[in-house]
Amino acid sequence: MALTYIINGKIVLSDSVVCDKVLVFDQDSGKICGITDELPTDAHTIDAKGNYVAPGLIDIHIHGYLGEDTCDAKPEGIRKMAYGVAQNGVTAFLPTTMTVSKGEIVAALDAVRSLKEQSQGWDGAEILGVHAEGPFINPSKKGAQAEENILKPDADFIMEHSDIITSVTLAPEMDEGHACIKKLAAESNVLISMGHTDAKFEEAMQAARDGVNHATHLFNAMSALAHRNPGVVGAALASDNVSVEVIADTFHINPGLYSIIAKVKGDKMVLITDCTRAGGMPDGEYDLGGQPIFLKGIECRLADGTIAGSVLKLNHAVRNVLCHTDLPVYEVFKMASLNPARAIHCDERLGSLEKGKDADIIIADESINIIRTIKKGRTIYEA
Repeated sequence: MALTYIINGKIVLSDSVVCDKVLVFDQDSGKICGITDELPTDAHTIDAKGNYVAPGLIDIHIHGYLGEDTCDAKPEGIRKMAYGVAQNGVTAFLPTTMTVSKGEIVAALDAVRSLKEQSQGWDGAEILGVHAEGPFINPSKKGAQAEENILKPDADFIMEHSDIITSVTLAPEMDEGHACIKKLAAESNVLISMGHTDAKFEEAMQAARDGVNHATHLFNAMSALAHRNPGVVGAALASDNVSVEVIADTFHINPGLYSIIAKVKGDKMVLITDCTRAGGMPDGEYDLGGQPIFLKGIECRLADGTIAGSVLKLNHAVRNVLCHTDLPVYEVFKMASLNPARAIHCDERLGSLEKGKDADIIIADESINIIRTIKKGRTIYEA
């Protein structure tokens, strides 16, 4: 074994932050060995210098970064995304497609599939699968998605590609009798998320009973929470089995909601970026699903002003929630690590600093700037 000891860190566990302890991992196996008080005299150490030592972040909804987009179906572009987000503390992610033509979606799935295995050993975030955001959505809540490519929910298509599709966003009201939802729930492990939907509260609640267990970017592109019609937002908050995505860029939803969502959803609150190819790039014009988008500051919009994804970095999402709430540090880090890992059923090896799990570790300062990213025991980024 080639043991490495991370010293002088504030170790972020799933239920606490501990100091004056040492986190140990084995570089050979790429696994966490545990937390100890003892440091051998000849130990190989990494000095965290008083900073946070936390689990690697997991982004389960990200379209693009650094000028690249999943739907380009370019392996080199997806690789560039993986390397780029590692600098933001992301050690695993779901490249995300959107409502483009079925042929373009299949090409993107093939491109991601071709990289999935090698991503376990490269110097970037690991690919865990694909989040297919659409094309099975409601035209009235399409947001920045192209209406001409919208299709009726199709379980057979998703099942055909369920080796790479880890989660799918669909509008329950477009799924007659919830046939697609029911088939996916019964015959696959795909995370079924309601999003880009105008469903009524009762229909969304029924969808949750039929197999929907996630909500895509809560509050955005879904029927709103009103006192006489609680909408999809109300159903997502009310359903115990539904986890919810939050784009915590302070723009997509008011930061005052972060605490409310956390109190209602607990471990079912998941931070995502919904980042576009404009992420990490200067202000200007870019492309999203064949449509021009315009970046100014933290805002991405179509020409008509419609919000079109984000340029959020996941470590900044953690920072924003910490800055705008009184939530404990460990709970906020969990929103970007263990909670998403649980949502997509990979928490047996990812999402927390537990013995036996992958040594996916970040060191971050008080402002959640990333100092070092470690993937399976190897440093893949150092500031």
